[in-house]
Amino acid sequence: MEFSNPMLRKYRDDRRRLLEFVLSSGLIKEIRTPAGPTTSFSSINFDSISTDYVLECINSGGVLDVSQARKRYYDESSQPITFLQMHLRSGDVYYLHSDPISMGSPPFRMPPPMAMNHADFVELSKSETNYPAGKKSPSLFEETRKNCQVTTVPDLNCMGNTTVLSAVLPTLKTGFSDDDLRESAYEVFLSCMMFSRVEIYSTEAKKRERSARFLGVLNNRREKRHVEHESPDRNLKIHETIRMQMQISEATDTLIRRRLTQFASSKPCGDIDVPQLSLALLTGILRTDFPSEKSYIHWKNRQANVLEELLSSDHNKNRKQMIGASLAKIRNPEEWDLKMSPSERSDFLLVIRQVALALSSMPGRFGIEGETYYWTTGYHLNIRLYEKILCSVFDILEDSQIIEESEEILELTKLTWSMLGITQKLHHALFAWVLFQQFVATEDMALLDYALCEVDKVLSAEMCDDREVAYTNSLTSSTFSNGHEMRLSLMQSIFLSISSWCDSKLQDYHLHFSKKKLFFERVVTMALSAGNEDFVPHINSEQFTGVGTSSEFVTGKIREYVEKSLDAACRRVTYSPSSEYIKDTIHPLVTLANELNLIVEEDLFIFSPVLSQWYRECAMISAKKLHQFYGERLKPFLQDVTCLTMDVRKVLSAAVALEACLIKLHTSVCKETKSPSANGPAFDYFPIAEISGPIILDWIVAQHERILKWTARAFELEDWEPLSFQQKQAASAVEVFRIIEETVDQFFEFSLPMDITHLQALLSVIFHSLDAYLSKMSIQLVEKKFFYPSTPLTRYKEAAFPIVKKKVVEHSILDDEVHRQLDILATSKLCIRLNTYRYIQKQITVLEDGIRKSWEAITSCRIYGCSAEMTPGTLGTSVDLNDESVTELFVATLDCIRDSAGHAIKRTCDFLGAKIVFWDMRDSFLFNLYHGGVEGNRLDDLLPQFDSALNNVCRLIDETIRDLVVSSIYKASLEGFVWLLLDGGPSRAFSDTDISMIEEDLSVFEDLFVANGEGLPRSLIEEESKFVHQILSLFSLQTQSVIQMLMESSEHISVDTTSPRYAPRYLGDAETLIRVLCHKKDREASKFLKRHYQLPPSSDYGETPSEDSSFHSPLLADIVKRSASFRWSDKSQSSFKFMKKKLQEATWDIKHVTWSK
Repeated sequence: MEFSNPMLRKYRDDRRRLLEFVLSSGLIKEIRTPAGPTTSFSSINFDSISTDYVLECINSGGVLDVSQARKRYYDESSQPITFLQMHLRSGDVYYLHSDPISMGSPPFRMPPPMAMNHADFVELSKSETNYPAGKKSPSLFEETRKNCQVTTVPDLNCMGNTTVLSAVLPTLKTGFSDDDLRESAYEVFLSCMMFSRVEIYSTEAKKRERSARFLGVLNNRREKRHVEHESPDRNLKIHETIRMQMQISEATDTLIRRRLTQFASSKPCGDIDVPQLSLALLTGILRTDFPSEKSYIHWKNRQANVLEELLSSDHNKNRKQMIGASLAKIRNPEEWDLKMSPSERSDFLLVIRQVALALSSMPGRFGIEGETYYWTTGYHLNIRLYEKILCSVFDILEDSQIIEESEEILELTKLTWSMLGITQKLHHALFAWVLFQQFVATEDMALLDYALCEVDKVLSAEMCDDREVAYTNSLTSSTFSNGHEMRLSLMQSIFLSISSWCDSKLQDYHLHFSKKKLFFERVVTMALSAGNEDFVPHINSEQFTGVGTSSEFVTGKIREYVEKSLDAACRRVTYSPSSEYIKDTIHPLVTLANELNLIVEEDLFIFSPVLSQWYRECAMISAKKLHQFYGERLKPFLQDVTCLTMDVRKVLSAAVALEACLIKLHTSVCKETKSPSANGPAFDYFPIAEISGPIILDWIVAQHERILKWTARAFELEDWEPLSFQQKQAASAVEVFRIIEETVDQFFEFSLPMDITHLQALLSVIFHSLDAYLSKMSIQLVEKKFFYPSTPLTRYKEAAFPIVKKKVVEHSILDDEVHRQLDILATSKLCIRLNTYRYIQKQITVLEDGIRKSWEAITSCRIYGCSAEMTPGTLGTSVDLNDESVTELFVATLDCIRDSAGHAIKRTCDFLGAKIVFWDMRDSFLFNLYHGGVEGNRLDDLLPQFDSALNNVCRLIDETIRDLVVSSIYKASLEGFVWLLLDGGPSRAFSDTDISMIEEDLSVFEDLFVANGEGLPRSLIEEESKFVHQILSLFSLQTQSVIQMLMESSEHISVDTTSPRYAPRYLGDAETLIRVLCHKKDREASKFLKRHYQLPPSSDYGETPSEDSSFHSPLLADIVKRSASFRWSDKSQSSFKFMKKKLQEATWDIKHVTWSK
């Protein structure tokens, strides 16, 4: 029993047509047969002549000897390896795995590997080049390397130890071809339908039937006693479908149907057997009924072959010889068709018919109803014919499809059971076998599902009696396994063949069912169902369906599949390091780990979910076996690891990734079962953590030194110019983060086991690198105290004698270093620094998110550091504690950098605001505004300068900190206003009218920063300017009220002696009140200050000439001379501690005088 492979059928048909065309084209001079030269091809069997011999005859121009061609064909068939040895080395020959019908250009890729038996492999191995054992030829290694598959020459003998078994019926003596069986099966099918009175009239017969309908009514009444009729139109359609499915021409169908109709009309209703059918056809069909002599001779020989197969089993020697001689005459065209008359042929066939009737009248061996002699003696032909009938349900245009009329055809096949000896159970078994063969040929899963249904019907059917069991057991079949013949019953052979094919695929399911989960599940189900030890269940025997069974048989089967498939998969990816290893290729252990990873993923998502339905521990077996397999090859490599080279990194990372996948595979079943393995280690982990841990720490230390050097170099080269219009930060910061990010990427690209110590070391490197960068930026700032001028405290007094020589305000020169720093810290440079600080804050957040995600990815699959006693519950607690420790690490490092950058932004903003107001605008704002009087030096002249400064800053600064920078400028401006009001020097004294104008200027200044709603919020403006308004309100008070407030606050004058001189004050502050009195243009205030504090009058100090203040101002003169900054000297100013003492004494005197009164 062979597979009905459509590819083989297509090849055979094409081969026959090509040979016939070649012989008929005149290329052969003469064709010789055993009977002599001939020009007819009717007696030549093209399936059994050698094509090589025919081609040689054409090339030599000689004579074709049919006997020699047949002998050559059988010689080549018995030794196919000779042909392979001749052509395999050149690559001219390979087997097709694709559909030969599909058109297209020939493939340019290498052919798929050929499945070869052990003998073929031995012969082929002898023909290979003599390379040492275990070595690969250079070309083979290069091809392997190019395909990234490190495999040695495969041991084909180990790819599948079990050869696919096939159920083999006893050989047909006459050598029936596939077409012969198909045509004979159609004749049997048609005869059974006609003798069962199924209406299958042709179109012409239907027309004649209408003219004699009353006769049809009488016939129908009589035939209803035999079979229940369906619609004649439907029967005709089914008949046409069967004819086309079995590839029978209309002419042949008409001829056979006409003869069977005659035979049926002359024979009473009853059973008919195959010999009677063949004899009836030989009697009524003549040479003239066929379109050609060749077709007639082929048909006649086929009928003779049928008779020989069924009648030659007679043990009577005389009758057997008589049958053989008679059939020889039938096969002889000259004697049968030319010499014998029709009457002689009828008499001759009558003798054979008598023998056939005598055999058919013999009682059956098992006493089954309807059993005939031919059930057992001719089963080898009957089963083949029934298979062909069952194959008619497959669409001839698409082998994987079953036609719509299949159910009706299968119902009609029951009509052939009595003729061919088929029982219900045998039908299900044969149909399952036919479906399974078609599935193997087409790989259509629907056919496998149908086959499973039929197998289930066989195994779950009602128990048959002992007679039927004895009958089915008598139908023996020879099955060959690894060269050994096994004698089994036909049904056992069918199931064993199915099971063996499934076993051969499932023992390497990683190769055959990759990415075919449903396909794989169906094949496993079929293997377990067909692999049942008891194929024909008896009474009280356990029925087996293969699904949901936990028997030892199922467990052993699944375990065998897992182990053998893993062995085969590992053999395909095995690579032994040798001198052939090329340095620029991927390390073999890396490639091996990657290949095993693919196997593990398939096990996890495809194979284990299916196999666990029958054997839940299959995933554990797979994980342990693969872990052991890779561990044996990894161990020698780990023993030689001393440093973290590129190969070492790749191998260790690949090993860790593989082990993580294996753990996932192992734990996938632990979650579903209460396996003891779930509470402990599944296997001995690779000792990677012990090796890689110290090496990674050494690497981090080395990276720390490298990053610090790069940071210092980048800072030294920084010119504090923006990268672009969109990227306004400094280039050095981008470079620093690039280096840090590269280090972080390299750290996590290790993909090696790490603990919190490694993370701490990495974060420490980042912290110290960025902290060093921030420190270099912050140390360049100048203290704000250098911006504020120092002025003497005086009391207001108008000059009585202007020509008298005045005192000059002394000033000191700033250090050259301070002046150089101030030149470097231009406004544009400070804006870039602020943008850089902000960039650092943003990048820290991005960097932290990336590190957290990468660390979570590591810890999620971390398997190291867990003791054998650690349960999943305690492991979860450990992970939680580790999360807390990780959070603390980020707070102590990256959060500190973020806070440091925020503090630096605030400090730089304050510095920038003070620099713009007290340094860049010191002439126009500090020394000209309200100098010598308010009315002539209003704020209107300074507003364009402020507007220009703000536009310049907003153009350069990052949008996210714009308001913060503008706010710092506004606050510094307000400090400047306070300085003008309280520390403006001898040249500034304010009357009530002046205060009103200053309030107007302040209101205009506030509107400038509000900028019609596009600037700072009005609420912020009002809040920050509140103190200036309060100072102005003090100037508006009566002098006596201010003095009274000074008396009340005198008790607190020594509370904060260490506070900065220009720190914000509150209204009750004695220092503030004294300065209000000093700058108040009021005689009473002047007398008070003279009497109690002996302050000098303002008239003692000279005014700056108004004509050219830039040259006569002491400050500007110093700038011209030195290009250096300055600050007012404290030499001409009274000690502030002395002032506090005098203030306390004066306050006591005032109180005493008041109390005395």
